[in-house]
Amino acid sequence: MSQTDSFIEEVTEEVRRDRLFAMIKKWGWVAVLAVLLIVGGAAYNEYRKATIKAEAEAFGDALLAGIEADDAGATLAEIPTVNPEQAAIANHLAAADALAGENRAAGLAALDEVISTEGEPAVYTELARFKRALALPPETPLEERRTEFEALATPGAPFQPLAEEQLALIAVESGKPEEAITILQGLLDAANVTPGLQRRASELIVALGGELTDAG
Repeated sequence: MSQTDSFIEEVTEEVRRDRLFAMIKKWGWVAVLAVLLIVGGAAYNEYRKATIKAEAEAFGDALLAGIEADDAGATLAEIPTVNPEQAAIANHLAAADALAGENRAAGLAALDEVISTEGEPAVYTELARFKRALALPPETPLEERRTEFEALATPGAPFQPLAEEQLALIAVESGKPEEAITILQGLLDAANVTPGLQRRASELIVALGGELTDAG
């Protein structure tokens, strides 16, 4: 290589370095910002994970303490919550304790709280509605109870089979065994019925004088 070629190559390399340094001066902050965003995002995610874990642990501890309290229902209903799902769980437990202690008013109030709270998962709301219908006082008119369970027995509803079982029992109570058998046969033909419910439906059909059809 001649001295001229060597000189030109050196000059070209120097120009490249100058351009690179100029580009770094102009746009280097973008790279730094990108690194900071990546590191900051990772740190925030770790912080959120730790926060969620701490909140869940604190809520779990509060539930255990509430269950063991002398007045468990009232204690559970007053547990601090950070989201609608936690509120639903606490109120469901409060309702269960109140109803088990034959405090129907407090139990229904806790279930109403679940039903009326916005943002809760639908399954918690539907479960509260079902438990509330079951907990209605004995003097509640049959038609009112029927209306409650009919609303829960719509196709695709999470507690449709259980609501239909209650409708069959109401039909029996109303002196309509044929209607009850029809409802129960429908339950046996449904695909989303648990073995326990299938057994209860079969036993009730036989007790009402009906005949079991061969599902196969």
